[in-house]
Amino acid sequence: MLKEAPDHHDADLVLKLYDLRREPVMRESRNAVNAKYWPRSAEEAAAVAANDHPLHVAFSQTAAYWEMVYGMARHGIIHADFLVENNGEGLFLYSRVEPYLAAIRQASSPRSFRNAEWIVANSATAQGMMQSLRERIKGGQEGRR
Repeated sequence: MLKEAPDHHDADLVLKLYDLRREPVMRESRNAVNAKYWPRSAEEAAAVAANDHPLHVAFSQTAAYWEMVYGMARHGIIHADFLVENNGEGLFLYSRVEPYLAAIRQASSPRSFRNAEWIVANSATAQGMMQSLRERIKGGQEGRR
């Protein structure tokens, strides 16, 4: 059952998730993915699944972290809109993989990004964020050509 309203437990989880994001290895992985992962094709998007790809470890850690976070909302542990209000960075990654989900799932796992996909489909806050992120990503892609 999904939570209808956030409570103090949700706030506690959000603060703990924030602390985990600040852990040095996680911060390094997030920074690498946010700066260097800008796929322009399905092949580029799925290439990080290869163990020898320079961003493989950082991408895997970052994607797994956000899937864990958004899975908490999917399974009713935390209020989805409250979570996204305070943890939208995972949607920044999702907005870059969204056009290439089929290729990524084929290259790695059919379950890749299913929790991010769920939160976008089920959170009005996530839907609003994704609208602006999709435009931002499109602009970023055009600037990188």
